[in-house]
Amino acid sequence: QVQLVESGGGLVQAGGSLRLACAASGRTGNTWNMGWFRQAPGKEREFVARSSWSGSNARFADAVKGRFTISSDIAKNTMYLQMNNLKPEDTAVYYCAANIDSSGRSAGYWGQGTQVTVSS
Repeated sequence: QVQLVESGGGLVQAGGSLRLACAASGRTGNTWNMGWFRQAPGKEREFVARSSWSGSNARFADAVKGRFTISSDIAKNTMYLQMNNLKPEDTAVYYCAANIDSSGRSAGYWGQGTQVTVSS
């Protein structure tokens, strides 16, 4: 089993930045990628970004390209989502995930989520 714990959410004004962290524990050797999904009120969960632990094969949703970056600290089993130039439409609960499939629709492991609120 793999456990994922997110941190770093909060309230920020439009144009601001936040960095989310996702710490993995347990059988982390069974994970080949990690990333993020988000779910806004009344909307379906959507893929945001994913990357392998080495940083290769990074993928981003069109809505966040050029604003969000993903990085990892292998020694800490932690992956980060740097979110810049945030917009009110980025407001959502952000979920860390591991072993995200190629379609970006599902994952093998999930965190509990962290709230990101962007005020206009």
